[in-house]
This record gives sequence, C-alpha cells and structure tokens, in this order.
Amino acid sequence: MKTGKILCLLTGFCLALTIIVASQVHATLGESASSITVNKKALSAVKSTTRTSSRYTVHEFQSETLAVREYVSPSGVVFGIAWNGLSHPDLTPLLGSYASEHQKAVNQTRRQPGRRHVKVKSSNVVVEKWGHMRNLQGRAYAPALIPQGVNTDEIK
Repeated sequence: MKTGKILCLLTGFCLALTIIVASQVHATLGESASSITVNKKALSAVKSTTRTSSRYTVHEFQSETLAVREYVSPSGVVFGIAWNGLSHPDLTPLLGSYASEHQKAVNQTRRQPGRRHVKVKSSNVVVEKWGHMRNLQGRAYAPALIPQGVNTDEIK
C-alpha cells in the first residue's frame, strides 16, 4: 500500500513537471504566428509593431536591450527570425523544434578565431550571428519554409 502511494505521488510529480517544462517552451521557427505572443512575453517586450507586405508579415518586438523580428508567411508559419541588441538572444526558444539540430551543427562547426561573422548551417536551419559589442545581430531561417519570391537577404 505504501509503495502504491509513493508511485502515485511520483507519477503526479512527473506529470506536473512535464506540464511546467512544456509551458516554458516557446515554439517559433516553423510554428504558427500565435507563438509570437509567447515570445513577446518571454522577452518582456515594451514595444511591438507589425508590417505587412504581399509576401510576408514582420512582427517586431523590443525589450530594453533587444529587438526581435519574426517573419511570417501568408500561410501563417514563421519562416525567419532576425535580432539586434546588446546581446544575442537565447536561441533555444526562438528556434523551437530546430534547436537541437542547430546545437548539433554548432558542435560540428569549427570556430574561426578573429571572425565576427559566424554561419551555422544544417539541413533544415541556418543561423548567422555577427556584430560587435553593444550591436550584436543575427538571423535564423528555415530554407524550406521561405515563401516563393522571398530572398534570404530580406530577413534582417
């Protein structure tokens, strides 16, 4: 009987932990535009704007130290992210399901001393970082999700 209670408590604890961790995951790249609201809250955005063109919509939100732009296709999927600020953002929540693939690619990429521009490319995601102190920039995109007629240079 005592073992059953312990097992029940342990199961409940694991379920609660799973729910808490899942609620902290911010799906963005490759996810629907609804994930943008979660990222705004996570970044404590103080300013938010939206620009729309015929090929995509850009949702920009800013905190006191960072500006993030998320590019959404007409079908409602985030295909690119760009940022600039005092530091690079934590990419794990911004890359969503691409984060582990990106981390594997980072581990396999040689660091080139003296280079300010870093490009990490895997089969499904490209992440670039550049800049200098107090003006760090970058972008991430999933090439397969980019709408037809949109150039990667537009993700900036």
